[in-house]
Parts: sequence; C-alpha cells; structure tokens
Amino acid sequence: MILTAFLKAIAQLPDRRFRSVLWRGIGLTIALLVAIYAMLLWLIDWLTTEPLSLPVVGEVTWLGDLLSWGSLGVMLVVSVFLMIPVASTITSLFLDEVAQAVEDKHYQHLPVAQKTTFFDGLRDTVNFLGVLIGANIFAFILYAILPFAAFFIFYALNGFLLGREYFQLAAMRRIGRDKAKQLRKKHRGTIWAAGCLMAVPLTFPLINLVIPILGAATFTHLFHQLSVRTD
Repeated sequence: MILTAFLKAIAQLPDRRFRSVLWRGIGLTIALLVAIYAMLLWLIDWLTTEPLSLPVVGEVTWLGDLLSWGSLGVMLVVSVFLMIPVASTITSLFLDEVAQAVEDKHYQHLPVAQKTTFFDGLRDTVNFLGVLIGANIFAFILYAILPFAAFFIFYALNGFLLGREYFQLAAMRRIGRDKAKQLRKKHRGTIWAAGCLMAVPLTFPLINLVIPILGAATFTHLFHQLSVRTD
C-alpha cells in the first residue's frame, strides 16, 4: 500500500502543477533571503552613518564597508542552512494544489474537495514548523545521550511528524479536521511508516526540496486507500 502510493507520487513528479509549486517555493525563498539581506545592509548603513572614533586610531571610516562585506559572507553561509527548511515551509503553503493534481489524475470520480484557505494553510504550516523545530531541538539532546541511536531517532521522529502533517493535509480536504484526526489515529502505524519513508530523502541535499510535494502526493493516495478500507 505505502510503496504503491509512493511510486504513483514519483511517477507524477513531472506534472506541471507539481513543478509550479516547487518553483514558487524556491523563488519565494530566494526573495525572502534577499529581503532579509537588504534589511541587514540597511541596518548596517544606519548604524555606521557616523564615523566611529577610537583612541589612538582616530576616526574609523571603513567599518561600514567591512561589515557589509562580512555580512555578505555570513548570509551566504546561513543561506545554505536556511534554504531547505524555509523552502519546504513556503512550499507547504501550496500543497493543496498538489493534492488536487493527484485527485484530478487518479480520482476523477470524486466531487470537488473542500478548499483550504490561505490563512488556515499558513496557520497549519507555521504550527507544523514550530513543532518540527522544537522536536528536533529536543532530539539533539537525545543524540548526545544516545549517539548509537541517532539515526533511528531522526527517522522515527521526523517520520512521525511528516506522516501526521501530510496525512492531515490530505484527509481534511475530504472529511474535515476532526474526522481526519480520527482516521489518522486509527491508522497511526501505517501513517508513521509512510512518514519514515518520506524522512529518508531529507538527508540528501536538493532532493529534500521535493519532499513536501512528494509527501503531499503520497499521502493523498494513502488517504484514499485507507478510506476504502475503513468504509
């Protein structure tokens, strides 16, 4: 069941709507990082408007240039670490389109799904990001205490979180938030296993950019398969 859903999701990756969501996520991420850097440069310029006067040395007029070039280096390094999680978070705002593309291709007999509003999607995305960050910070403590179990902890934890998030996204479009939670609890083992499968590519640079899309597609298939079994 899980493998079938996963392979169907992979097969649909060339879909125009899948690619549109991916490029929008990456594009908005780059724009956000550029905006942050522009604000940092403005702050540096504001702080260094007046030359700094030091004993013996006298006026230091090159401090602003030094900070500007230094901030560029820092921003480039920080961007390497921020690109993936930020892009994944922004991409998550458009995952309803991915689920709809899957249903348009594989479940054409279904009625129109309940649309998730932008603000509901934003709220869920921010909440999920907070839980994901908090859980992984706690996991770092466990890594230090149980280094031999680090890989198991990483995949088990992120698999649980990814499965919970993406199944909820797919299910609530069709049966609402409360019934989606009930169905998720009923099939928690299957959902957790599928989430662990999604967590594996997280460790591969660039490939992990498509995980939100792949996850949304996989769990859309999984939801419909589990719904048939439940019925």
